[in-house]
Amino acid sequence: MIEDAESATSSASPMAAPLPAAAIVHTHHDSVDELLAEFAYGLRERGWKVGGIVQQQSGGTGKEHTLLVDLDSGATFPLFQRLGSGSTSCSLDSGGIAAASGALRRALQEGADLSIANRFGALEAAGGGFAAEMLALMSENRPLLTVVADSYLLDWRWFTGGCGTELPASLPALEAWFAGVAGRQRES
Repeated sequence: MIEDAESATSSASPMAAPLPAAAIVHTHHDSVDELLAEFAYGLRERGWKVGGIVQQQSGGTGKEHTLLVDLDSGATFPLFQRLGSGSTSCSLDSGGIAAASGALRRALQEGADLSIANRFGALEAAGGGFAAEMLALMSENRPLLTVVADSYLLDWRWFTGGCGTELPASLPALEAWFAGVAGRQRES
């Protein structure tokens, strides 16, 4: 299992310098949000400085119960707006996303050992959402972990210049990737 985790961490282009940026690649996000949160909170319990945001359901199922949670303060931000049953508009809550982006900026400013961004999705692929914060973290060579659906994997590869790591949705893979990143950060 560790061998699988180690081989998963080597998907960055062999010609490019590895970024300490990784994405958990998934087809169905049902449990990937829980995995990301479990990993982030587990690292924090072991004394690592982990900042950013995770995505959690609160009190039900469906978009209207999806929140972004600041790992430092515990503050929550809505990810979706309630637009009504007849609406065909995008239901992402741009105000909630903008407010939550402060957690990523703070993680960069405070030198977090790892920054977590709940998703690299449609907004980030188009240059919005958390794209600016994620690029700022990568430009400073700061460890970053996010989640990307198969449908945005090519966008993620373009966004990272082919230097990001792609991980399976497993705790051993995340642990192995972070151990390698943390070791390289200590050496620098």
